[in-house]
Amino acid sequence: MNEKNVQSEQSEHSHGFGIYILVWLGLLALTGLTVAAAGLDIGRFTVATALIIASAKAYLVLTIFMHLRSESKTFKIFVIVALFFLAISFILLFADYSF
Repeated sequence: MNEKNVQSEQSEHSHGFGIYILVWLGLLALTGLTVAAAGLDIGRFTVATALIIASAKAYLVLTIFMHLRSESKTFKIFVIVALFFLAISFILLFADYSF
């Protein structure tokens, strides 16, 4: 690889500091939203709300901080398979807990 290809590949994988700060502020806001939702009495939807907010935070971390958006398709498939088995584990956990 020559130097020009290396520089273009590095610029593809990096974000500016502004993006990191915006994502950090978004994560702080979502954390505050999680705390606020835990304080509300919304019955059985409390856990579902917390999981949806946590999923949004995980998406931000995976795509921005871990640079998953610019990875190869093979690596993305591995992450999707891992998340799939995590989802199955949660489904089985909540099914067992509810009965």
